[in-house]
Order: sequence, then C-alpha cells, then structure tokens
Amino acid sequence: MSARKTAELSPEGIARSDRKRLAAEEGMRALADVERQAIEVRRNMARLREIREASEREKEAADAALQTASPAPAVKKRSRKTAR
Repeated sequence: MSARKTAELSPEGIARSDRKRLAAEEGMRALADVERQAIEVRRNMARLREIREASEREKEAADAALQTASPAPAVKKRSRKTAR
C-alpha cells in the first residue's frame, strides 16, 4: 500500500470524511428547509393577495350599488356677485 492509502484509512482520516459527509447532509437538509419555507411564504402571499382582491371587488360592487341607488346630486348654479 502507498503512504496515501494508509493515511486515508487512519482514524483521523475516517473522522474527517465523516465530518464532511455529515456537513454535506446537513447542508442539503438546510437548503431543502429554506426552499420549503420559501414555497410556504409564496403560497401565503398568494392567499393574502386573493383575500385583498376579493375585498376590493366587494367594496367596488358596494360603491357601484350605492351610486345607482342614490339620486344624482342637484347641480346648483353659481350666483354672480355684483362688483362694487
């Protein structure tokens, strides 16, 4: 065996490779968690947008109904003031 092969099989080498493997696994889990949270945030934003738009549509419909139900205000003619 070469010197390199024996170094890779040493307890320090094994511990180092285990730490690298664990770090890689944790990194993948962290990225998946961040991605899942981003999806949840976008889903919540879409839900809130739908609620806001529905509320706006209801308000516009109520305003339109109020406009059609109430008579148009009478237009007053402006009186001219005489100059002194």
